[in-house]
Amino acid sequence: MKKLYQARQVKRRRRTADQVAILEQQILDVLDEDHPQSIRHVFYRMTNPRLEEPVNKDEQGYQQVQHRITELRRDGRLPYGWITDATRRGYHTSTFASAGDFLRRINGLYRADLWSLSDYYCEVWCESRSIAGIIEDDCEELAVSLYPAGGFSSITLAYQAAEHINRRHDSTGKPCVIFYIGDYDPAGVLIDQSIEKELREHLNDDVDLEFERIAITKEQIQEYDLPEKPRKSTDRRVLDLKQTVEAEAMPAGIMRALLRENIERLLPDDALAVTKEAEKSERAHLIKMASSKRGA
Repeated sequence: MKKLYQARQVKRRRRTADQVAILEQQILDVLDEDHPQSIRHVFYRMTNPRLEEPVNKDEQGYQQVQHRITELRRDGRLPYGWITDATRRGYHTSTFASAGDFLRRINGLYRADLWSLSDYYCEVWCESRSIAGIIEDDCEELAVSLYPAGGFSSITLAYQAAEHINRRHDSTGKPCVIFYIGDYDPAGVLIDQSIEKELREHLNDDVDLEFERIAITKEQIQEYDLPEKPRKSTDRRVLDLKQTVEAEAMPAGIMRALLRENIERLLPDDALAVTKEAEKSERAHLIKMASSKRGA
């Protein structure tokens, strides 16, 4: 009992002011190098035992990182935009002063169809909104639809997504490629299989679908030395997985680069640059239209 008490005392030891300062600097360095990131992404970076002031790979360690990030943001030392949280969002209704105001403000939303230059139609699915917040900007730039499944996806979401793929196929005849990012754990390795199965149930027979998990894989755990955590003792799924890895354990920069590499291999060379030039011309036309409207 005495040893157990001492162990708990060590675990609950409060950091000194100097140790807190070191932990905060580690957080700032990680985010300065690559942002935005979710708190959980930063937490996993802070569990690296090679750091001068690492945190535990448990809920207590996560809370310490979360608290330090909150304080850094409130103190003005950490830009708010460097942390992403796609799990909480407001809902807004856009209004406009005039037709000219409308055209000016939607000008930046105009996108040319990048995928008209490709032989494929592409989507990205991920296990959680936390992951979606990390890759959202890249998906937007590359004009691919992004679906955060939120664990085992609802059959409604799968049906609606399949219907969208069906409509795209009816108009283009192109095969669909879906890239998936999720946890490597007893639930995570089944979620993407469940999503693929639900989608295929609602896809037309002539739709050619390729569904590929690009993260997290068993090989990536070793390649990137990703931090693991023990499998939950309450999980009764019959899978030979003793250790598990959350998707957020992969550094955000590596995750984004991996995703872009896979998406861009489906596009012709310079497709993005060509499309952006076309968008410039069309946006200039929209500005002229806005200027001609009354109230501009």
